[in-house]
Amino acid sequence: MFLGTYSPRLDEKGRLFLPAKFRDELAAGLVITKGQERCLYVFAATEFGSLTERLRDAPLTAKSARDYSRVFFASAHDEVPDKQGRITVPGPLRDYAGLDRDCAVIGANTRVEIWDAAAWQDYLASSEEHFSSLSEEVLPGIF
Repeated sequence: MFLGTYSPRLDEKGRLFLPAKFRDELAAGLVITKGQERCLYVFAATEFGSLTERLRDAPLTAKSARDYSRVFFASAHDEVPDKQGRITVPGPLRDYAGLDRDCAVIGANTRVEIWDAAAWQDYLASSEEHFSSLSEEVLPGIF
């Protein structure tokens, strides 16, 4: 499980230090791909494999499943962090997420998300008021 918010910076080669708390789970390999709201999703290779199995079960006759799979897999990049815990974020993925220098890396349960720092702050500002009203919809009867 990935938790917390961190503020690493991209270097001039497009490399990013993974938060120390995330490194063990991602050390054996990871997959970076496009996420929603113009962020990047980072999955441990094993979790990406599980997700792939679930997407494989989606019917090919469902246009939305085909569309989602095409974008999701076509933009995916597999990587093994270096000895310092850095990963290289490919140029097309940096462009998609608007990553330049300052980033927000957040734990999102089974995945890590990489955001442009300003975009993350904007997202938080626009969604925090709505957050409390979502609990009943997302977790009925829990809170």
